[in-house]
Amino acid sequence: MQITPKTVEIQKSNTWQKLTEGFQYAYYFLPVRSILLLLAVASLVGMSYTTLLPIFAVEVLRGGSETLGFLTAAAATGSVFACVYLSFRHKVAGLERLIAFSPAIMGIGFIFFSLSQIFWLSQLALLLVGWSSTLQVAASNTVLQFIVEESKRGRVMSFYAMCFMGMAPFGNLLAGTLAHYLTAPSTLILGGVVCIVGSVLFVQQLPQMAKLIHLGTKQVANN
Repeated sequence: MQITPKTVEIQKSNTWQKLTEGFQYAYYFLPVRSILLLLAVASLVGMSYTTLLPIFAVEVLRGGSETLGFLTAAAATGSVFACVYLSFRHKVAGLERLIAFSPAIMGIGFIFFSLSQIFWLSQLALLLVGWSSTLQVAASNTVLQFIVEESKRGRVMSFYAMCFMGMAPFGNLLAGTLAHYLTAPSTLILGGVVCIVGSVLFVQQLPQMAKLIHLGTKQVANN
């Protein structure tokens, strides 16, 4: 990697002021706010599906520990396919569309998985879930680091980590509570619908995000 050395600015503000500036930047910069909100929603209602997998393995698919193992492996295999696909990409352009449509694909996977009572169909649905969830997380990471100002990048990425990993425990609690009062399939269907709605709302930000990525690509080429 050929990186041009840059002068490091000395920060004189205190920690709380830096945190406040980073939050204001992430909130008022619409593309960053949209990416973080979509990631938080997907993490809250989507990543918690693993908590409910034992219920599907035993009560829905009438299996045991082997069934649970294969279901988990199916989602992991989808993640591997997503990583292989991303490794062949050489440009940032187009990742914004992956961010937009991956939650919808994940939501469709949840709905099919919730309605399926056939083992191999359930595996295919989780393969789709693992593939789309990894695409969203990786693409969001890349686009955020590409469009965010250098002075704010560290703070914005901390918000990214909070939205991605910080929402998961709350999602597990929410999924378990809803499954108790509803059913595990109904909980996943509801989560899938929320993911699809989030994708539809995010699509409105695609033109502005594509413009920012295009400008950033030109700046990198000029440097």
